Amino acid sequence: MLSVGRFDIAGREVWIGVVHSEKIQGITFSLEREQFESNINRLLAFLRKRGVSVDAARKKSQYPSLVMEVITGELNNEELLSMLSFEGVTPFERRVYEWLTKNVKRGSVITYGNLAKAVGTSPRAIGGAMKRNPYPIVVPCHRVVARDGIGYYTPRLEEKMFLLEIEGVEGWTSSKRT
Repeated sequence: MLSVGRFDIAGREVWIGVVHSEKIQGITFSLEREQFESNINRLLAFLRKRGVSVDAARKKSQYPSLVMEVITGELNNEELLSMLSFEGVTPFERRVYEWLTKNVKRGSVITYGNLAKAVGTSPRAIGGAMKRNPYPIVVPCHRVVARDGIGYYTPRLEEKMFLLEIEGVEGWTSSKRT
């Protein structure tokens, strides 16, 4: 099923979509409605490519509101970790996502290199795992930054900057670091 919610957060319209069955199979969001629809299609295609059986029929659930509460800091990321299905995720990706979610808290960041050291891999492998993260916001890939700047973000850097600003890590969103 696909549950969609529109929320006003910090003066911005935020669209959140959650694909779910018995657990959350994937999450997407955007600051623009048109981009959001594109993000949904990309997420569904990604999940299907990874062998996840998804139903795109829309149905209301509490999931978008829970993701919104993570954005606003009402819930900690780790509180939703048990709701993620991890279907279609490799064992390596799961290990990275769980470590990141449990160890890099709201208001802080970690570099690709430091995350790589923590889980025993390379910064490039971390970058790939972040790009493929089907659970953005809950698995806080936006908190992973380059040592000399904000780094990249799929689908748009504007969303990474928004999330970091909401969390109070504006130093990483200044023009000197982007």
